Amino acid sequence: MSGTTTAAAGLRRRAAGAGANRWVVLVVLCVSLLLVAVDATVLHVAVPAVTEDLRPGAIELLWIVDTYPLVCASLLILFGTLGDKVGRRRILLLGYALFGVASALAAFAGTAQTLILARALLGVGGAMIMPATLSILRQVFPDRRERALAIGIWSAVAAVGAAVGPLLGGFLLEHFWWGSVFLVNIPLMLVSLPVGRLLLPESRGAADGPWDVVGALMAAAGLFGLVLGVKRLGGGELGLFTVAPLLVGAGLIALFVRRQRRRLHPLVDLGMFGRPAFSTSVGCIVLAMLALVGLELIAAQYLQLVLGLSPLETGLRLLPLTFAAMAAGLAGARLLRQFGPRRMVCGGFVLTALAVLTLTAMGGSDNTGLLLFGFLLLGFGLETTLFAAYESMLSEAPPEQAGGAAAIGETSYQLGAGIGIALLGSVMNAAYAPGLKSVPGVPASASDAAGHSLGEAYEVAGQLGGPVGVALRRVARDSFVHGLHVTLLVSAGLLLLGALMALRLPRVMQCEAPPAGVELPSPREVVESRVSA
Repeated sequence: MSGTTTAAAGLRRRAAGAGANRWVVLVVLCVSLLLVAVDATVLHVAVPAVTEDLRPGAIELLWIVDTYPLVCASLLILFGTLGDKVGRRRILLLGYALFGVASALAAFAGTAQTLILARALLGVGGAMIMPATLSILRQVFPDRRERALAIGIWSAVAAVGAAVGPLLGGFLLEHFWWGSVFLVNIPLMLVSLPVGRLLLPESRGAADGPWDVVGALMAAAGLFGLVLGVKRLGGGELGLFTVAPLLVGAGLIALFVRRQRRRLHPLVDLGMFGRPAFSTSVGCIVLAMLALVGLELIAAQYLQLVLGLSPLETGLRLLPLTFAAMAAGLAGARLLRQFGPRRMVCGGFVLTALAVLTLTAMGGSDNTGLLLFGFLLLGFGLETTLFAAYESMLSEAPPEQAGGAAAIGETSYQLGAGIGIALLGSVMNAAYAPGLKSVPGVPASASDAAGHSLGEAYEVAGQLGGPVGVALRRVARDSFVHGLHVTLLVSAGLLLLGALMALRLPRVMQCEAPPAGVELPSPREVVESRVSA
């Protein structure tokens, strides 16, 4: 009897120790995610300085900006599944090292080609880090209630990173040269490597069968083609170099799926998609990003070109969206327990659609209160949707497939964003361009050029000058606002479609009970125990 009591006490102590460590692990994982999220946006403000210093051509400049997200999105499944096979911590630490080396190479790049190579290596490092953080989190937090809280914190950090990137880049550019936006990664990686090696637990998936190298490369090449084609489509390119990558990418992904269905030990268990909660969550992630990412780019153009705000003022106007997303991430676990996945995802979609419809009241003059309310509602609704969808997807996946599931979620996010830019950009152009065809006194060639974008319309209006230029500028601005309204309505329709899709999710959050005799400590108890120690 005493032996049983002693064993139970030892089990409780081990569980409490693991509980104390897992919140420290969460901090390390969040720092990892913060670095990747910041690096995805920090370069945007440095593009003019890079252009002035390295003198890249138009194609080279495009690759400098797009190489990182393109390579990262393509390799997520490869490194997510490799982590399941050889160890997720091992892949994460290798990602840290590569990210640091690539950051140094980017910071001191003397040519555009070197910078493109460095950005590609950063994409490889990011693809190692991103799925590993989420899959380790899945293993460290076996209790779903605590895992929901951890994912909420994780997603809030992602929102912070996306907002901090441009602000940090702007600050560094005011005091240092453009390479400093990459150099800031190195000291953080030098700290993350030893700390991660010391504190992060190693975990693997099922060890059955060899890792499917051919399948992994097939998935990477297929995703590269799809993402590249979608990005070019979003830029208005409809030629051979857009259609060919799309067709080749789609063909390779189809072959990849066929190969995985036939293998005894597949790289990705496609049976996960047979679970309604998993497939619906992935679809909701794609649809949420599809409906909103292109809209965010259009909103930034509206703030700068219609309202005349500076880039810094535009960033500050968009900050409420980030703060609301952070609040939703931190409150997500409690909301999920209270309302369940179905109502939370549906409610998030409906709330986001309401925010989008509210923003249709935007016109040619500034309405600060309306924008503040709309962006707050938008950020809270979007993050509510994404949090609940990610949590449901990850909880539905088997623990041994955590890396592959995390990679599927991140890939869905990237593909949804790319498709959204292409789709909503096309809707915007279709609604904007016709209004410029019949401006009195404007030549047909000038009207065609002005129909490409509002920025080009302003340039053409400046070249024409006089009353004709003033008229073209006014019509272009009004047409842009009209196109924005049409795009908002299409986006709201997609969001409501997502709400209907989410009806397939479970009604309640099903939590596994902890082992008998083991009571996992709460975050507050962990903090109090550390303070008392």
